[in-house]
Amino acid sequence: MKYCFSKRIQKTPKSFIREILKVTQQPEVISFAGGLPNPSLIDTEGILEAAETVIKEDGRNALQYSNTEGYLPLREYIAERYRKRYGLLISSDEILITNGSQQCLDLLGKILIDKDDAVLIERPGYLGAIQAFSLYEPEFFSVGLFEDGPDTNELQNIVSEENPKIFYGIPNSQNPSGITYSREKREEIGEILSDTDTLFIEDDAYGELNFTDEIFEPVKKYLPDLGVMTGSFSKIISPGMRLGWICAPTEIIDKISTAKQASDLHSNYLSQRIITQYLQTNDIDIHIQKIRSEYSNRCSFMTRLMDEMFPAEIGHTSPKGGMFIWLTLPQNISSQKLFEKAMEKNVAILPGYPFYVNGGGDNTVRINFSNSDEDDIRKGIEVLSDIFADTDKIKK
Repeated sequence: MKYCFSKRIQKTPKSFIREILKVTQQPEVISFAGGLPNPSLIDTEGILEAAETVIKEDGRNALQYSNTEGYLPLREYIAERYRKRYGLLISSDEILITNGSQQCLDLLGKILIDKDDAVLIERPGYLGAIQAFSLYEPEFFSVGLFEDGPDTNELQNIVSEENPKIFYGIPNSQNPSGITYSREKREEIGEILSDTDTLFIEDDAYGELNFTDEIFEPVKKYLPDLGVMTGSFSKIISPGMRLGWICAPTEIIDKISTAKQASDLHSNYLSQRIITQYLQTNDIDIHIQKIRSEYSNRCSFMTRLMDEMFPAEIGHTSPKGGMFIWLTLPQNISSQKLFEKAMEKNVAILPGYPFYVNGGGDNTVRINFSNSDEDDIRKGIEVLSDIFADTDKIKK
């Protein structure tokens, strides 16, 4: 049978991460490939208590259909947290609840991107965004990253010459690189985009996972009318509950709401009620600090082992937060071959080339540190170190 699939789905790449995760589920595999929060840091008892309270006290309503924008007390909580953390005066009308922050990207693509529109993304860029936006057949452009954020000279040139519809970026603990934008880079992006029609889509999935005491103000602070922020409860409460949100001007929220109505009517209402109850009865900041501390320790442990065991020519980022470290290998080394050799020894990594929209990156690797304990981190780094000791097997 020959099925007549749309041209757009035939052009959309599969999620490289999801395909790799299929082969890393065996218990003997040490996986640095995914981006999973550590299961030991999910507050199962607190969530169970919140769920029981919601079901017992208002179960029939919590199990009913709801409105598209999301549960008002949850939206009010998110808006108030923006005010407390960043001084942003956001109303609940500027918040819409989604099925994880990944759905944010799909909805934004639906309402903003037409075929052949210019879309700007970081280089390397988040694979989930590349896949989500690819469905709408844009022309991708990419801007390189330094240790403190985007190459603003390159950004200025692309914005001036291509007038992109959107610039999608992750200023805090970027996925895949782990890079965090400096305050100066955030201000520069605001200056470059302020007199344009380019929307900055600011993915803040990792903003709460900052290892330092420094407060990194969002780019939206410099672009109140051109800034759209997305957030997620996946990294700080539970990924399985699939709840995120979009923060945007009300005119944009209205269009997103229409697109969401055509997609799934509303996000999981029971999950919204449970998370709201959880937030009202638990100190989320204490819980987040515990996650930060654990991830900071694992990240430091992994980078120390890399410095001790890897050849000097293998570079890595030193993240200030998040869940990922980015390796840069010598140009003659293939990250795909490294992946294959590591898998033979039951260690999974993620080759970096799928994070590049216009080719390149075949000597880069994304490494996750959040989902492994210290024993597995040591074993996995030792395996990679042994492979690097015989580079002839992983040369291009």
